[in-house]
Amino acid sequence: MKRLVHVLTVADSLRFLRGQPRFMRERGYETHVVCGDGPLLSRFADAEGATAHPIAMERRVTPAADLRTVAKLARLLRRLRPDVVHAQTPKGGLLGTMAARVARAPRVLYHMRGLPHQGAAGLMRRVLWTTERTACGLADHVICQSHSLRRRALAERLVTPARSSVLGPGGNGVDAGRFDPARVCDASAQLREELRIPPGAPVVGFVGRLVGDKGIVELTEAWRGLRDRFPNAHLVLVGPFEARDAVPDEVRRELERAPRTHLTGERDDVAPWYGVMDILALPTYREGFPNVPIEAAAMGVPVVATRVDGCVDAVVDGQTGTLVPARDAAALEEALARYLADPELRRVHGERGRARALTELRPERIFEELASLYDGGAPSPHRRGEASWA
Repeated sequence: MKRLVHVLTVADSLRFLRGQPRFMRERGYETHVVCGDGPLLSRFADAEGATAHPIAMERRVTPAADLRTVAKLARLLRRLRPDVVHAQTPKGGLLGTMAARVARAPRVLYHMRGLPHQGAAGLMRRVLWTTERTACGLADHVICQSHSLRRRALAERLVTPARSSVLGPGGNGVDAGRFDPARVCDASAQLREELRIPPGAPVVGFVGRLVGDKGIVELTEAWRGLRDRFPNAHLVLVGPFEARDAVPDEVRRELERAPRTHLTGERDDVAPWYGVMDILALPTYREGFPNVPIEAAAMGVPVVATRVDGCVDAVVDGQTGTLVPARDAAALEEALARYLADPELRRVHGERGRARALTELRPERIFEELASLYDGGAPSPHRRGEASWA
């Protein structure tokens, strides 16, 4: 067996790797995962047949602590002697590629899942851009999470065309068996009853962290108008409020008190919650390639998202959903109102979204291309090109 080591910052990011270790074992790779410790790490390792190595990493810029972490990672990699190091997430990518070079790993990949400097300004923006370019420069090859993200990275001179690619249409793929409306219909119906949502009442949903850069302020403003225009509509938000990039206190209070608004907190299994929804809203400011809209698509739920990197790959505008400008609550409200007023449009776009999930967005397609890169293969032209489905 060849040895593959994933380096990530925190255990929450292990969701990006769901299904990969089992798939790669059949391709001759044993998988090791390195990230911050916690119950998610051990659960993932047990479920996927991977070996866990807890090493704490700070998400913040902490030069002294980061150098100590690089030394720990390098010692671990020298002991493991991996054939491939796959470093991902911004901090895990930087520290992982640095340690891999110190340990002289034969093949080093960096997985660019987003660009944090897009949400920063001034000196911090320059620092984050520099760390991103450093991680790209240390890698043998850079996997960009989406075609739009790769275009952005090329424009900002973070990567070169020859040393970067996208796996299939981008993203991690979606398990259309797990996210299947027929499988969870009973559980979804029970959730609607628990929330006291009447039969036939349309539901706007959101899944993710309730923070500023996910567009929660704009969603709250849009819902303020929608709940008056559609007196039978409900809003369901699945996810936690967080202290980092927290929404203003008055916005949180409004969501907690607004009529027909339901806050569920964080949930382990979100599939039944998509079954509660008729439309998914994702008014995010920036993404690499978001999982939520393709999970919703697999569930037959149309998506209203912002026209930002990543979302333009996950949502086919006018086919599986609608794209609106970021930070534009009025445009978000009108797009959601169009779906709320037109059940047939919801049905058509939902069916097209599931059809795309079953064809273009199968995880096995992504995993096959990833295995080829692990083996040292050059990316084929279609991996460098644009997503083909429309």
